[in-house]
Amino acid sequence: MPKIREEAENMTMIRLNKWLVIATMSCLFLIGSLQSKSEAAGFTDIRGHWAEQTINQMVQQGLLDGFPDGTFRPDETVTADQFVKIVLLAFTDKFPNGERKWKTSFLQTLSASNQNILQQDYRDFTFKPNTVGYWAKPYLDLASDLHFISKGQFGDYKASLKREDVAEILYYLLKETEYLEDETYSLALASQFGDLQSATSRQQKFIGESMTKGLMEGYPNGYFGVGKYVTRAEALEIISRLQTKSKRIVVKNDKEAFVKVVPTKDGSYKKLVFPDQRMLQAYEVMEEAGKLRGTNYDLEETTLRLFRDADAKGQAKNGATVEARNSNEASLWLDPQFVTYGVTVRLEDGVLARNTESIRKFTDFLFGYDADIFYRQFSDACARAAAKGVLETTTTQIGSYSVETRLESDGKTIIFSIIHS
Repeated sequence: MPKIREEAENMTMIRLNKWLVIATMSCLFLIGSLQSKSEAAGFTDIRGHWAEQTINQMVQQGLLDGFPDGTFRPDETVTADQFVKIVLLAFTDKFPNGERKWKTSFLQTLSASNQNILQQDYRDFTFKPNTVGYWAKPYLDLASDLHFISKGQFGDYKASLKREDVAEILYYLLKETEYLEDETYSLALASQFGDLQSATSRQQKFIGESMTKGLMEGYPNGYFGVGKYVTRAEALEIISRLQTKSKRIVVKNDKEAFVKVVPTKDGSYKKLVFPDQRMLQAYEVMEEAGKLRGTNYDLEETTLRLFRDADAKGQAKNGATVEARNSNEASLWLDPQFVTYGVTVRLEDGVLARNTESIRKFTDFLFGYDADIFYRQFSDACARAAAKGVLETTTTQIGSYSVETRLESDGKTIIFSIIHS
């Protein structure tokens, strides 16, 4: 009996010790969790602030620190170097040991050249400020190399940022990581701000982009706040929207059905708003017309350039002179702002033979049953201009289109501008 009682007591002690260990670990986890929340939410000056939740979230990500006295000072201004730093850190994941790594989703948005910059030139980037010299130099150098900013963009990166300055940084950041909005449309939206005209035309472009992307908004008085400094809280709210698209301000776009994201001359993308469904379809037909030339074409924004061969295309893409860069032998184009379509041809041997199929695909779509009428006029004008080197500018009506035929002063370039009547 004593032996059985001793074994029972030992089992009881084992169970008791087990529960004590579990209880201790649970307490430690709870304390650690409370400490973590306390560290993020323990600022003495953000309770009830409109950006309290955003501040807590961003501080937990380590994007912007508080001050030694326990305050965050949400309504103090943010400086240019601080904003650049938090923009870069916003695209990283922070691990428990304090190390950071670029978000995969961010890397996938970058061009091949920018990915190479991160993987080669900045493969040892620590995401930490300089301990010797200017603390922000690593961030500014990286942002400049990625084309998010230019090194001379601000005379003093320690100066407070104005709202139009933040819009400028966002513009170039979006250009590299997303795409730019249709400028005409975004400026039209931004014209609702009562103080927009107090900004330069260049700043208006930045303001329109940041507003249309849903990253910045105006004040209740109907002003954007041109010349007004950006607070620390406002900066974090903007970064939160930049990180999470679902948090962006929805901007109504009645023409969303006629929108397309197109490649630009510098290798990035921009959004275009077309005036109607027909022009959007014409753009898509133009894309198909280019493919009929194999790889001997280049589509930039709303212009399709057709080249003689691969060497001519390479020369145009990398040419050192304006003449070399414009060495395509034909082009198809459209202008959404003025609802105009066009064909441009360089009058040289073999140009029509190589490009007729592409030109006809585009113009057949535009003119429909009247396509043969246009093509006869097109062929006749090209033949007369090539033979004589001169051609009278004419305007004729073909179906529902007005077609202007004009020979440039060089005597070699003929332009057909097609305008819907």
